[in-house]
Amino acid sequence: MILSVDCLVKEYGGFVALADVTAEFPRGQMTAIIGPNGAGKSTFFSLLSGAIAPSAGRIIFEGANITGLPQFRFARQGIARSYQITNLFPRLTAHENVRLACQALSASARGDLWHDRSYHYGLAETADACLEQVGLLPRRLIEVSRLAHGEQRALEIAVALAGSPRLLLLDEPTAGMSPEETKQMMDLIARLATERTVLLVEHKMKLVMGLADRILVLHHGRLLASGTPDEIRADTQVRRVYLGEGRSGRG
Repeated sequence: MILSVDCLVKEYGGFVALADVTAEFPRGQMTAIIGPNGAGKSTFFSLLSGAIAPSAGRIIFEGANITGLPQFRFARQGIARSYQITNLFPRLTAHENVRLACQALSASARGDLWHDRSYHYGLAETADACLEQVGLLPRRLIEVSRLAHGEQRALEIAVALAGSPRLLLLDEPTAGMSPEETKQMMDLIARLATERTVLLVEHKMKLVMGLADRILVLHHGRLLASGTPDEIRADTQVRRVYLGEGRSGRG
């Protein structure tokens, strides 16, 4: 297992956002996390990316206990996340956005402001390689504000790839996309998943059922079910609280 969580809890005052969640994530598989609004999906993702610390429980990544480490340490360990709301520098180009991420995550950049020219060339080459992975290399010099919404979402993934993560967390990667943009994003995610472990939060059930190897279902902050798409589709509890007849499938 590349990642496991043991009895994970997150409380805010007297409110329990996540309660005793225990799960394992196999290396090389794509796992989708679904559930109705308020199920705890965002809280769970924030814990897995180090954005917030758990109130109790453990997070184990590649055999190491990373519970409570600051978020930049999660990134340096090999965990990267894209966000539901695009988080980019709109006045910079696509290339500049990714190059800044490469510089921030470069181990050689820590504590040293001076580098020879080859260091900067290396950053530029790495940035372009990330852009090529998401199909944006031809748009590398376009200002982010001029990119289409789907291109901005793909660029955010390129930024996440800057640190060569072994675990990639995607938070609603198709949010706000047209059907054509959604299809392109689905194809991109499928390609990325051939080289790394992917976890995603997603509301579009066709995407989830068509892409994921495994699905975790959260409900009221607790793990309701986990299994293959066919097992989740057939689970009576899941159908009752989330996939029931007459419901759109949006949580």
